[in-house]
Amino acid sequence: MAATLHELFAGRTETLGAKPKAEIAYVVLGAADETEVRTVALAGIPVAYQGLNRSTITLDERLNATTWKVVAAFEAPEPQQQDNPESTFAFDTGGGTQHVTQSIQTVGRYGPAASTALGGAIGYDGQNVAGVDITIPVYQFSETHYIAPGYVTQGYKLALMGLTGAVNSTSFRGFQAGEVLFMGASGTRRGTDPDDRWEITYKFAASPNQNGLTVGSISGIQKRGWDYLWVQYGDDVDPTAKVLIKKPIAAYVEQVYPFASFAGLGIGS
Repeated sequence: MAATLHELFAGRTETLGAKPKAEIAYVVLGAADETEVRTVALAGIPVAYQGLNRSTITLDERLNATTWKVVAAFEAPEPQQQDNPESTFAFDTGGGTQHVTQSIQTVGRYGPAASTALGGAIGYDGQNVAGVDITIPVYQFSETHYIAPGYVTQGYKLALMGLTGAVNSTSFRGFQAGEVLFMGASGTRRGTDPDDRWEITYKFAASPNQNGLTVGSISGIQKRGWDYLWVQYGDDVDPTAKVLIKKPIAAYVEQVYPFASFAGLGIGS
């Protein structure tokens, strides 16, 4: 007589929540040995239950010479195993670092040689303006998307490389043109089945465009988020302290990153 598989009436449990799972208990009748139990269990227990994948089958207990209790566990599939896995998003507002040579405002001067005519130059030693490194607003964010393997060709990978270090030429994720820097992408793919998707994480940093900046007596400066602002200093004389000083005579805004459309990323705007 061939062995048969039957679900136990009181053996089913389910756990709901962020990581749902389930266990279903079965009994195998008429089995000659463990090998036959395994064969019957693998053939008869479904590979999925309520959207959960079968993860393990445990030969839980031998009830008598030909009867076995078997427990099947079901778990939520990993993102790479899902038919249409959801994208994930993360952000960090830790900021970035920038070297500046000008203060926003001088709030105190002390000593007989303190000059009121430096115009906010930081760290002037009589010859050079040293400046200081400060933390500036930088919004770093990343997105992980699960992309069909047919889309992730060698050409697409090279396009990602080409866009790395580029700034958005049009609005992107609610930011104005010039504010978002693409910092590259990393991808992994598990398996070789045609349905196995690529998990690709795209990394960005955003810095706000600024209008109406002032450096010393120079005002009306316009700077896009990832442009570089630098100040040229000239010699002058503080008429009060009767000493030579450096003061801003020009401000320059330089484009240091290329602009590009982020449409080539294939993740929307």
